[in-house]
Amino acid sequence: MDLINLEEEENKKIRALLVGAPAADISELCGLVKTLGYEIARTVILTRMEQNPVYGFGKGKAEEIAALSKELECDLIIFDFEISPRKQRNWEKLAKIPVIDRQEVILRIFASRAQTKEAVLQVQLAQLEYARPRLAHSYGDMARQRGGNFGSKGSGETQLELDIRKIREKIQQLKKELEQVVRDRETQRKRREKIPLPCCALAGYTNAGKSSLLNALTGADVFVEDKLFATLDPTTRKLQLKSSIKTSEDEKGFAANILLTDTVGFISNLPHSLVNAFKSTLEEAQRANLILLVLDSSDEKAEFQYNTVVKVLEEIGAENTPRIIVLNKIDKLADNPAQLAKMTSLFPDAIKISAKTHEGFEELSAKICDELLGEELSYTIPMDKQNLLNEARKTGIILEENWLDDGIHIKIKGGELKKNPRLSNLLAPHAENPDQAKKAQPEPEKSGFKKKFGADW
Repeated sequence: MDLINLEEEENKKIRALLVGAPAADISELCGLVKTLGYEIARTVILTRMEQNPVYGFGKGKAEEIAALSKELECDLIIFDFEISPRKQRNWEKLAKIPVIDRQEVILRIFASRAQTKEAVLQVQLAQLEYARPRLAHSYGDMARQRGGNFGSKGSGETQLELDIRKIREKIQQLKKELEQVVRDRETQRKRREKIPLPCCALAGYTNAGKSSLLNALTGADVFVEDKLFATLDPTTRKLQLKSSIKTSEDEKGFAANILLTDTVGFISNLPHSLVNAFKSTLEEAQRANLILLVLDSSDEKAEFQYNTVVKVLEEIGAENTPRIIVLNKIDKLADNPAQLAKMTSLFPDAIKISAKTHEGFEELSAKICDELLGEELSYTIPMDKQNLLNEARKTGIILEENWLDDGIHIKIKGGELKKNPRLSNLLAPHAENPDQAKKAQPEPEKSGFKKKFGADW
C-alpha cells in the first residue's frame, strides 16, 4: 500500500472542469477560476441548452460531462451559468464530485479577499443567502431528532430544518451589524462633507488598474495584485490637482484638492446578492461628482468591459453623473499599434495614461480639474469678508487676487452651483455678473440609487 505524501496532498491544486453555455466566451470564468488558485483540466462549450428539469440539458450530454470529469480526475465541475439547487443536487449525484456555478466562484473569491469588518460581513451575508436554498445537498440522511416516546410526541426537526433556522438567525444578525457599519460610514462621510471637497470615484472592470491608479495619484498604499477582485473595500484619499491654466509665475498651474475614491471592480453577470451586499461601496460611485471610468487599454475586450460598467452604473442610478474615460496600461501598447489605433477609434475623447509610468497624469489632472471646478468666475469680496478667501482656497482655485479700494477682486474656478453648492452660495452676493447670483440655490439631493434598490435592502 502506497503511503500518502501529506505535503504533496496539501499543496495539490484542485482540478476543475469548466462548462459554458452555447456560443459563450468562457475566458472570464477561466480568469475567475485561476484567481481562486484552481487548475483548469478542460473547458467544454455546450452546443445547445434544452429545457430539462433534471440537469438543465439532455441526460446524454450530462452523462458525457460526468464521464469526462472522471477521466480527467477532476475534483470539481464549474458551470458558467446559474444552476438551481435541485439541478446542483442531481449533478452531484451523477458526477460524484462537487458541482458549483459562476456565482459561487465569485463568492469564494470575495471570501478570500475580504479584509475589513465591513467586507467580511458583506461576504458572509451573501454566502448565507446563496447557501440557504442549497443546504439539502449537504446531507445524505435527513434523520429526525427523536421527540420522545412513541405516540406521546411527534418527530423532532430534521437537521436541515435546524440548520436553515440557524442560517436565518445568522442572516438577521449580520444585517444588524451591517446597518451599524453603514451608519459609521455615513458618519465618516458627513465629517468629510464639512470641508466640501469635490468627490471623484474610480469605477471600472475588475483588474483594470483602479487601485494602482489611486496609489500612483495620491501616494496611497492600497493593496494591488494582478488578479480579479484584489480590492473589495472603498478607499478615499485626498488628491491635489493641477489646473490646465498656466502663468509665468507658476508654470505648473494652480493646485486644487479633491477626494478620490477607489471602488470594487465590476464584472458581467455580477450576482444580485453581491450587488445588494456591496451597496455601500457602490454608493460611493453614485454619490460622486465625477466618475473616472478606467479601462484596461491592453485588453482586447475593453469595449465589452466598458458596456458592462456602463450598465452597472445605470443599475445603481449613476448614469447621469459626469464621467471621464481613462485608458490605463497604455505602456503595454508600445509594441501593439493596432490595439492602440483600435482604442483611439473606440474612445476618441479618452485620456491615455499609465499608472505604472505616470504617463498622461498631467493631462488627466487638468481634465478632472476642468470638469469638477468648471468655468472661471469673477467676484468682488468686501474687506470685512476676507474669510471667504479661505473657503475659496479650500475647494476651488483662485486664478487672480487683487486687493483694491472697493474690495478684493478675485477670479476663481470652483464657484459653480453643480460642482460646489456651498461655495457658490457663499460667493453669490459678491458676484460681478448678476447672472451668477441667480444660479446660487441648493442642488436637490439625488436618490436614484436608494429608489431603485431600496426594496431589496
